[in-house]
Amino acid sequence: MAVTTTAPAAPTPAAVSRKGGAVAVTAALVLLVAVLAVVDITQGTARVGAAEVFKALTGQADTGDSSVVLASRLPRMAAGILVGAILGMAGTALQSVTRNVLAAPDTLAVNAGSYLALGVVATTGISLPLLASSGVAFVGALAAAAIVLGMSGLGAGTVRLVLAGTALTLGLTAVTEGLQLLFPLETDGLRHWNQGSIAQNGFGGVLSMLPLLVIGLVGLMLVARRVDALALGDDAARGLGVNVRSTRVITVVLAALLSAAAVTLAGPIGFVGLVAPAVVRVLARRYRVFAKVRGNVPASALIGMVLVLGADVVLRSLVPSDTAVSVPTGVVTSLVGAVFLVTLATRGRDLGAASPPDKLRIRSRTVFVTVTGVLVAVLAGVLIASVLLGDSKLLLGDVVNWAQGNAVRSVAFVLDTRVPRVFAAVLAGAALALAGTLIQAVTRNPLAEPGVMGVSGGAALGAVVLVTTVPLAGPVGMALAAFAGAAVAAVIVFGLSARGGFQQNRLVLVGMGVATATTALIGLLLVLTDPFNAIKALTWLSGSTYGRTFPDMVPLTVVLVLGIVVAFVRRTELDLVSLDEDTPRLLGLGLSRSRLVLLALGVLLSASAVAAAGTIAFVGLVAPHAARALVGRRHVRVVPVAILLGAVLVGVADMIGRTVIAPAQIGAGIVTAVIGTPYFLWLLVRSRGDAR
Repeated sequence: MAVTTTAPAAPTPAAVSRKGGAVAVTAALVLLVAVLAVVDITQGTARVGAAEVFKALTGQADTGDSSVVLASRLPRMAAGILVGAILGMAGTALQSVTRNVLAAPDTLAVNAGSYLALGVVATTGISLPLLASSGVAFVGALAAAAIVLGMSGLGAGTVRLVLAGTALTLGLTAVTEGLQLLFPLETDGLRHWNQGSIAQNGFGGVLSMLPLLVIGLVGLMLVARRVDALALGDDAARGLGVNVRSTRVITVVLAALLSAAAVTLAGPIGFVGLVAPAVVRVLARRYRVFAKVRGNVPASALIGMVLVLGADVVLRSLVPSDTAVSVPTGVVTSLVGAVFLVTLATRGRDLGAASPPDKLRIRSRTVFVTVTGVLVAVLAGVLIASVLLGDSKLLLGDVVNWAQGNAVRSVAFVLDTRVPRVFAAVLAGAALALAGTLIQAVTRNPLAEPGVMGVSGGAALGAVVLVTTVPLAGPVGMALAAFAGAAVAAVIVFGLSARGGFQQNRLVLVGMGVATATTALIGLLLVLTDPFNAIKALTWLSGSTYGRTFPDMVPLTVVLVLGIVVAFVRRTELDLVSLDEDTPRLLGLGLSRSRLVLLALGVLLSASAVAAAGTIAFVGLVAPHAARALVGRRHVRVVPVAILLGAVLVGVADMIGRTVIAPAQIGAGIVTAVIGTPYFLWLLVRSRGDAR
């Protein structure tokens, strides 16, 4: 099994003696941080220059200028420095101890674990001081990191770790969003905190978190030699007398403590802990001092400061001052992280072990007929239950009278709004399942699905752009906007991944990068748009079918029927393409053309589903996997079973979301994320065992 290590290549002989150069680089970083800090202080809605800052610090300024500088500007700058240093150090610690270039607070779901822990406490209505909140966040962060490392396995490769972290992040975030819907008043402040901003009101928060930075730095320096030994391999480290297990535990605990401090102070500032160590690895190729923990931890801290302050400066330079106050700094850092993921995927040579194909038995025709019959019956039951259940419960007689046009006004109103929602959920689930089946077959990647590949994110971005700019847009316009966004995302993902025959790891990482970028851009649009449009977009993004009508489903229905017909006609091509590169060519099949047609169809299905029901995660992953496990690999059987499973899954999720806290509602996307996360993690564990 391939293992990715963060240990840089051995320095050249000339690099050994470049201590003066390393000092110069460090001095340059310190100077850059100072320049960015000064610029950051002068930015804002009120005009404050260097003279006003000097007067405020020496007590000579007017009351107004002094208040702006001391209560807002300086604390914001200090928070940027502190958060950047903390995240840079945490990222370096995690990458060193796991020997994985993608280990970071984001990819290990540390931020999501802290978010959920704070959300659980918030639901109780108890107001905790900042330091106590940091302790709660630390518990959640450590638990999340332990789960991801346990599921993905140390040394199991970059892709497996980022997949496990992303899946757990989706699940934990979905649970937190559900708590916010159940306890809207208690968790209102948490929602604003999750935007990720270094804006502060005074120095209280910075001073409270400063001791945690010191503890983390001192702790990492004390275990530095042992962590350096781990870069030689576990056996070599043990030969040098290093306790490998305790070293890893201590380092992960310190990294979780640092991450919790940053998250508590500023919310999730994405990907600083991923990018800062990558820059240090580049420096380590020339200066050996940066290849050791005692050198790369301080260097990563400085680069983290540059990233956070630089992001804040760039943001407030490009966005009007009155708007920049509300725009989260994490948007810019997330975009930087997205570019980093794509670059790593397209340039990296060793990204870890790929996931092996499913080992499935050949199923008989009787099994296929039985499974299909059972699923049809289950789907019929789900449709009936979904129509009858909700904020008001109905009887079958009410539905019959409504169908005949004889229902009373109250019943007619309920069914006129409920029935289209039920069918929208079922059709969207079927479309996502079919899209996942096609994408997994064409890319031969059992972990591919529209959400993971960034296609759903692109569709969501296109639709949100339309919702926030043209609020009265109809279903056709929504579908076209979603398809345009999905098409752009697909061209980027599949275009960059096509070289070398859609290598699994490259495809997944590029998809993750695009998904990260679309999420950041959606967050930026929601902040910049009118609050009413933002609420409308947020409701739709949760996978809600609220307000759907039968005309809204026309584009989705047309595309789904087209997809089913094409999948049936090309069922043999799907079987051949999913085998390997050579078999289709030996049989005279145009592999490139078939891939293009099937991928375009998968993108169209995903976009149509997103336009009709918002973003719904994991359906395109779970349904095809379960279908192949039930009826084997032949797509003439997999396609109908996957479609039925997808329809049932989203139909049940929508019904649960409409009934569990009625009259309030939870989006189907939240429910499917909660259901799909454990399944996804189980697939990772199982595929790890198969690879071994």
